[in-house]
Amino acid sequence: MPRLLLRIAYDGTAYAGWQRQQNGPSIQACLETALAPLAGGLVTVHGAGRTDAGVHAEGQVAHVDLPDGLLPDTVLRAANARLPTDIRVREVRQVSNTLHARFDALSKTYRYRWLVSTVGHPLLARTSTLVPPPLDASAMDQACAGLIGTHDFAAFRSTGTRVATTTRTITMAQVQERAGDPRDVAVLAPEERLVEFEVAGDGFLRHMVRALAGTLLAVGQGRAPASGLASVLAGRTRQEAGPTAPAHGLTLIHVAYRLE
Repeated sequence: MPRLLLRIAYDGTAYAGWQRQQNGPSIQACLETALAPLAGGLVTVHGAGRTDAGVHAEGQVAHVDLPDGLLPDTVLRAANARLPTDIRVREVRQVSNTLHARFDALSKTYRYRWLVSTVGHPLLARTSTLVPPPLDASAMDQACAGLIGTHDFAAFRSTGTRVATTTRTITMAQVQERAGDPRDVAVLAPEERLVEFEVAGDGFLRHMVRALAGTLLAVGQGRAPASGLASVLAGRTRQEAGPTAPAHGLTLIHVAYRLE
């Protein structure tokens, strides 16, 4: 059967995460239910990675094998017709039958967003974490320099998780502030701003990006020095890093493959 690669966007607020599970609705289960009629029965959708409960995606990727004769545009329309409106398949393309959405991913890019405001805004409440001013985005960006390269990120993983290695390579990490893009600028008051942490790498430990965000927030609030991330990395203990930031501020932006 042909293998199709799906690029998927979703608001993760109502879901227990990407992975199919017993304790609540998942993105994977919704996709499999939507695609089952095209497959003529049960179908398995393989994702590039597991986003946690409440985490969003603009560029999640998954692959699925469907019967011959189904055009990508047909799959796109049929899937979206059956999916809830907070999950959208944005693109479908046929790829090699050997490509695997998870194992062939070269890198992933995540964004963590804070709304710096004294009151907050309901239109941003589901996709950003509210923090009061002041927040020093420049110091946070300076701290990001210590993340670039290959490091042992044991200090930024959830306790109790088992992986073969806690070493990961980060290729980009930066913090920027902005008054808003064309979608957001109308809802921000002059004294409000968005601060965004973007990070890309060859892979991430469970809760790693949220732990990095929590640590950077401490830097931005003056509770930790920008130079302190090096010692946290060297210490390799979770207690030395900042708290895990709330899930709803995190979005999976992009997953890269060699075919691009």
